[in-house]
Amino acid sequence: MSPRGVATPDVRERLFAAAERVVEREGPGALTSRSVTAEADCAKGLLHAHFAGFDEFVAELCLDRFARAAAKAQALSELAGQGSVAHHVEAVALALFDSAGLAISGLAMTRPAAAQHIRTALAAGAPGFTAIQDAITRYLLDEQELGRVARTVAPQSVALAVVGTAHHLLMTSWPGAPDPRSSMRSLVAMLVEGPGPSREPGTE
Repeated sequence: MSPRGVATPDVRERLFAAAERVVEREGPGALTSRSVTAEADCAKGLLHAHFAGFDEFVAELCLDRFARAAAKAQALSELAGQGSVAHHVEAVALALFDSAGLAISGLAMTRPAAAQHIRTALAAGAPGFTAIQDAITRYLLDEQELGRVARTVAPQSVALAVVGTAHHLLMTSWPGAPDPRSSMRSLVAMLVEGPGPSREPGTE
């Protein structure tokens, strides 16, 4: 918590959304407290009135987006028996890459104070990768009971692989890196549905 007080949710979201727009339009290098407040069309001191500093702001933005993905994962239990299992799991994994997620996570990892703030918050129980992994595991177990996921699939291992890959891609991203969404979709499909049918050599 910032010693300067607690930000109201609407102010936090206004600043977070402005930061994402700056990154999407100009890249992570353009993200500063001044560029955020200018984009949000608010007083220059507003960001520092609600956060201890710019590092805390960047960290809290990452944590907020992690929490959104965790909430999406928690809602998986309501989808058991409906639609495509792979699609549901994929949607949760890709939620971590929504908007400027990759660029902002990459920026946070280059700022030691921001990275430490994120690690401390997650260790203290802030919703993040562990919550997402647990929710995916529970969902796949439910779908297995319904016969929609093969018994040969190990839900805990699938969840770990999906979340671990997403974490790796987020924490090692850099400006201009290939978009990881296609690789994530392929990974989820392979883990949940298994490899496609094998082909004879020389066949198309």
